[in-house]
Amino acid sequence: MSPRSPSVNEELRRRSRERLLQATVELVGERGYEATTLGHIAGRAGAARGLVSYYFPGKRQLLQSAVHRLMHRTLETALEREPRAEDGHERMARAVDAILGLARDEPLLMRTHMAGILQAEGFVQCPEQQRLAELLRDTVVRYGSQDVDRDYPLLRALLMGAVFALLIPGAPMPLATLRAELFQRYGLDWELGVPPDGTPPDGASGHLSRSSRAASGR
Repeated sequence: MSPRSPSVNEELRRRSRERLLQATVELVGERGYEATTLGHIAGRAGAARGLVSYYFPGKRQLLQSAVHRLMHRTLETALEREPRAEDGHERMARAVDAILGLARDEPLLMRTHMAGILQAEGFVQCPEQQRLAELLRDTVVRYGSQDVDRDYPLLRALLMGAVFALLIPGAPMPLATLRAELFQRYGLDWELGVPPDGTPPDGASGHLSRSSRAASGR
C-alpha cells in the first residue's frame, strides 16, 4: 500500500479536528461542562483520547474553539441565506439575530462559554475564532464603518454583553429588548433580519427607515 499524500493526511486531520469540535458542542450542550470529560468527547467523535491532547492543550481551550466554530457557522449561514443580502444594514441585522438566537437556542453551552472567557486563560486565539472575527469585521465593513479597527471590537463587545444579559441566571433580559437596543444603536429597522414573534418593544419600530437613511447618506 502506497503512503498517503500530504494533502490526504491534512484532510484527515481536519476531519478529525472537526469531529472533536462537534462532539464538544453536543456533549457540553447536553450535560454541561463539568460532566463532560475529554474521554467522553473522544468517544463521541470516534477518536483516540490522545488525539484530543494533540490538537488542544485542554478542555477549556477545546470548548472555546468549538463554540467559536458554532458561532462562525451560524453567522455564516445567516449572512448567506437566500435571498442574499448585499445591504449593510440587513447584514448587520442578520448578524445580531444570529448571535442572540444562538444564545436563546443553546443557553447552557453559551453560558458555559461566557464563563470560560472570564477564567484566567481568557480569550483563546484559534482558527475558529479568527474565522468568526473575519465575518464580523466584514459585516462592519459592509455596514459602512469608517474605522473598522474601532468598530469591530465595539460590535464584538456589544454582542457579548447582550449574550451575557440574555443568559444571567435568575435575571435574564428579554431577547426583544436587547435586540431593540442593538438595532437602535446601529439604526436598523425592526423588520430587518429575523424579527422575533410578537410586537416590538416601545419605540423599536421607530428606527431609521431605508428612505431616511438614503436621504441622510447613511
